[in-house]
Amino acid sequence: MNFPLIAPSILAADFGNLQRDVQMLNSSKADWLHIDIMDGTFVPNISFGFPVTAAINKHTKKPLDFHLMIEQPSRYFKQCVETGAEVISVHHEACPNLHRVLQEIRELGCKAGVALNPHTPVNVLKDIMELTDIILLMSVNPGFGGQKFIERTFQKVRDAKEMVLNAGTHTMIEIDGGVNMNNAKELCQAGADILVAGNFVFSASDPLATIAQLKTVTSEEKFV
Repeated sequence: MNFPLIAPSILAADFGNLQRDVQMLNSSKADWLHIDIMDGTFVPNISFGFPVTAAINKHTKKPLDFHLMIEQPSRYFKQCVETGAEVISVHHEACPNLHRVLQEIRELGCKAGVALNPHTPVNVLKDIMELTDIILLMSVNPGFGGQKFIERTFQKVRDAKEMVLNAGTHTMIEIDGGVNMNNAKELCQAGADILVAGNFVFSASDPLATIAQLKTVTSEEKFV
């Protein structure tokens, strides 16, 4: 894989033209497609359910990165896989039995990710790094797109990278929320491997060029 990976968030797409937007991304330099599932309980918003993710899977050529912002996420793992999930990330704050939950995800053949809200320190994952394929750091408060990037995230990325190196694992660090050209370079310098971009991509006059520019600039930064 050519890091960092770019994962446009479908939450920012035009839901009235979802097939068009998904197919547009097929010809882009995006690496993954980020799917936000919200239940209106864990976060104060509802996004979409599995009939929609099945439709997305039908038209995409990109790996699907499912981010479950929901209570009791393990109830829905099978449906995630059936509708195309290759990555499933759950929230630490929603999983009192996180060790078991990550094992369940891996047993289904998916990469297992743990998402952390902005106020949650990365060291809560220290003892389960061997089961954590991805650390998903929320750089905005979860539930809505288009929020301002939280500057403290840069230090959290550095902390997470140090923890990964100390653990000797291949855990990737993913950033979700407010990612744009103003902060992408510094995020990669700090150790980010995957950048989720929603409004920055879909509100652009040329989303394909925006993705290509983000990929080029951050790839250069990653290998300098």
